[in-house]
Amino acid sequence: MEERFQVGVISSTHGIRGEVKVFPTTDNVKRFKKGITLILDTGKEERQLIVEGVKFFKQFVILKFEGIDNINDIEKYKSKSLYVTRENAIKLRKNEYFIADLIGVQVWEDNGDFLGELKDVIETGANDVYVIKQENGKDILLPAIKECILSVEIEEKKMTVHVMEGLRE
Repeated sequence: MEERFQVGVISSTHGIRGEVKVFPTTDNVKRFKKGITLILDTGKEERQLIVEGVKFFKQFVILKFEGIDNINDIEKYKSKSLYVTRENAIKLRKNEYFIADLIGVQVWEDNGDFLGELKDVIETGANDVYVIKQENGKDILLPAIKECILSVEIEEKKMTVHVMEGLRE
């Protein structure tokens, strides 16, 4: 299982006092709060940054980090990803899973047949859709609803599903 989750990508600087515009890659932008620790992955090293200030602007979050007080200190981090550790991630409710934990799960039909491997999750307005790569190389799309997804065992990397009529075509 993943030990950290991407929550955003630094898109550009904002002003000259070390603030950055972050494109959020999380479902819940309210997770960006003063005092939280984010991990900046530079590609060469990881740096822990504590959020000193938060503003919301259109689809972006504007962040100010402790100890970074001018544009020159932060400009080199454009296009770099920000992460949180699993322990600092948003708490999930029952039957909710992190997408990163679902990728690679082995999917089995309720009749015992192996269906394939979960390779992607499409987020729609109503419910997520799981993309399952079958052994024949074709994808099957399953809605993430209780009628189709019977059980998910993240630790075992196993999912049991019921493929409703019409979903195989």
